[in-house]
Amino acid sequence: MKFKKKKILITGGTGSFGKNVLKRLLKEDISEVRIFSRDEKKQFDLRNSINDKRVSFHIGDIRDPFSLDNSLKGIDMVFHAAALKQVPSCEYFPYEAVQTNVIGAKNLINLSIKNNLEKVIFLSTDKAVYPINAMGMTKALMEKLVFAASKNVKKTIFCVTRYGNVMMSRGSVIPLFIDQIKNKKNITITDPSMTRFLMSLDESVDLVLHALKFGKQGDLYIQKSPGTNILTLAKALKKLFNSNVKIKTIGTRLGEKKHETLISKEEMIRSEDQKKYYRVARESNLNNFSAYYTKGLVKMSGNQEYTSSNTTQLDIQKTINFLKKIDLTKTND
Repeated sequence: MKFKKKKILITGGTGSFGKNVLKRLLKEDISEVRIFSRDEKKQFDLRNSINDKRVSFHIGDIRDPFSLDNSLKGIDMVFHAAALKQVPSCEYFPYEAVQTNVIGAKNLINLSIKNNLEKVIFLSTDKAVYPINAMGMTKALMEKLVFAASKNVKKTIFCVTRYGNVMMSRGSVIPLFIDQIKNKKNITITDPSMTRFLMSLDESVDLVLHALKFGKQGDLYIQKSPGTNILTLAKALKKLFNSNVKIKTIGTRLGEKKHETLISKEEMIRSEDQKKYYRVARESNLNNFSAYYTKGLVKMSGNQEYTSSNTTQLDIQKTINFLKKIDLTKTND
């Protein structure tokens, strides 16, 4: 799928993902990019940072189908990045997470079909796999809504991309460690053996562009990413900043998993290895209720999920080399 003369809308377009995918899209022969978000200050700042007549800004909220519908008029494709994604805020205000992550996604699905869009890419998270917190549960429901819709519509193609925490994003652990190092405080880690995937913001954009170009109806895409444990990450940052601060273990926080899972055992059955990515095909026809009641899946036995503990593991030096590829001086919104 080519971008020539296409019109693309980005929900949550003033966030770190939105701003970076915008930069990529403007390198293409694209007709228009609409930034849809509810934060007028961020829209003001982004508008002043770019000088391109192809970019327009729409104030609105995905919770409000009327404002979303107006912004979808004439659009060909959508990147859906708008979400409540901080675990603590979703835990304290779960209904707000439902309103944005579930109801908002359903609004987009319905209106994409109504407006005959070509393709919509939904951004999801590892926390949607075996979810233990409200954020993950609402994202898992978002995915289910997308996959169900994909089985009942022909014109509009719905796809999902799923990834773990993006390095240097707001709320991620690397900016915290760097801040502690710079202020000569102890680096606080939760569990030394806790593992996390390492993925840059540029790679997250690569993933969604890949899904936009190649994704088929109901596809789920995951990038193969290396992982490391939290202790190794802390030691790598100490070396990078030539610091002698101590590392202190404080214990696992509420709502936190020891390892991230990007593909469940059940999904691995339907996965296709595409070298850099995994493509997980959607389940069979929605009306095939026998698969839920009377028919078993023999090949499920022995299948292994794809986690941050069984992906390629980086030692301290390889983690340092990976971190050198990104800007450690700037936290992304």
